[in-house]
Amino acid sequence: MATTLRLFKIGKKGYHTFKIVAVDRRYKADGDYIEALGAYNPNVDPVAFELKKERFEYWTNKGAIISEGLGKLLKNKDIKKKL
Repeated sequence: MATTLRLFKIGKKGYHTFKIVAVDRRYKADGDYIEALGAYNPNVDPVAFELKKERFEYWTNKGAIISEGLGKLLKNKDIKKKL
């Protein structure tokens, strides 16, 4: 199965939060996901970021591709410290 790790947008207009999810690449952006791996809320100070590290490593070891948006988020130095 071709799997991607990406951000899944939730919340209301003007106040989006995101789930970090593993999805089949063929699913549409707002479709079903296989597993929720964490959450990201950019609306609070400090930014709320939570990630199930062992499950994230499991999916990357299985060959899951990290999306561009999630990759940028993980490279952010504030987020990197929490991993």
